[in-house]
Amino acid sequence: MKEECADACLSEENVAELVKCVRTNLDCADICDTTGRVLSRHTGYDANLTRATLEACAAACKACGDACAEHAGMHEHCRVCAEACRRCEEACRELINALG
Repeated sequence: MKEECADACLSEENVAELVKCVRTNLDCADICDTTGRVLSRHTGYDANLTRATLEACAAACKACGDACAEHAGMHEHCRVCAEACRRCEEACRELINALG
């Protein structure tokens, strides 16, 4: 969702006002992709590394959600992305808590 939001922001007339949102979306997408790869490995598990990765993902999702929320009133794609970021942040925090 984050890459789609960044692409949609780039097509807006007021793209100069959306630069931070675009950058945050792309950064968050990269961190989420990495987190997904780390979590999906079945060859072992390092709790400290997994926790750090989840914390980074939660922080990126919070930053992205906050950036998108600033534009949610004007851009539907930002509203949808902000909601997705909040859900992902919450899921990361739940996994962190489950790790103990």
